[in-house]
Amino acid sequence: MNAAPDYSIVLPAYNEAALLPATLAELGRSMAGIPLRGEIVVCDNNSTDATAAAARTAGVRVVFEPVNQISRARNTGAHAARGRLLVFVDADTLVPATLLVKALDALATGRACGGGAAVAMEGLTGGLAGRMLALWNGLSRRRRLAAGSFVFCLREAFFAVGGFSEQVYASEEIWLSRDLRRWGRPRDLEFVILDEAVTTSGRKARWYPAPVLLAVMLGFVICPWLVRSRHYCWLWYRRPVHP
Repeated sequence: MNAAPDYSIVLPAYNEAALLPATLAELGRSMAGIPLRGEIVVCDNNSTDATAAAARTAGVRVVFEPVNQISRARNTGAHAARGRLLVFVDADTLVPATLLVKALDALATGRACGGGAAVAMEGLTGGLAGRMLALWNGLSRRRRLAAGSFVFCLREAFFAVGGFSEQVYASEEIWLSRDLRRWGRPRDLEFVILDEAVTTSGRKARWYPAPVLLAVMLGFVICPWLVRSRHYCWLWYRRPVHP
């Protein structure tokens, strides 16, 4: 086996054959100018389309997780990853080179145990969905909560806190953010939210009316235990028949 890479980028992917190639191509360009050795691991989360084939065509490692749950897919990918620095990216998210450099630098220099970044959505220019996104970005900075589209951390810290919670079907990145902050505090390591943004797909805002998205989010605020219900977390697991 080749020498272990310095960092690993882990992508959970369920039926992402359409968007995954662009994500991987952008990651390849972003990784090209970084002196550290990196790898990409795609976790095929029991896809029924050509997700795995698209990943293999791009030349990246592919592992399989049969249980269709985002946190399980992230954890399976992390277990397969070999880098001491971990970066989790959604399959519909574009990561600029400058942001990847900042995240890896924060970890490698001993400043941070983990972190996230601001989020921009492709094609989202305003309206209720735009205000919801702005609200999230503000909350993310104030409370130091990473969005699932881009999370980075030390491998040591990730496994010390038990990885992403498999008790929930959404918001697993929020629980991980909290656990990593606690782990880093006695070690003088920050959990940082970087100002530069990743660009993620705005497809949910196109598929569903903004009031529907808002109602789902308010449900979590009023009844936090709903994140343990796969049925209530349908927004992350169901897609329109004709998107």
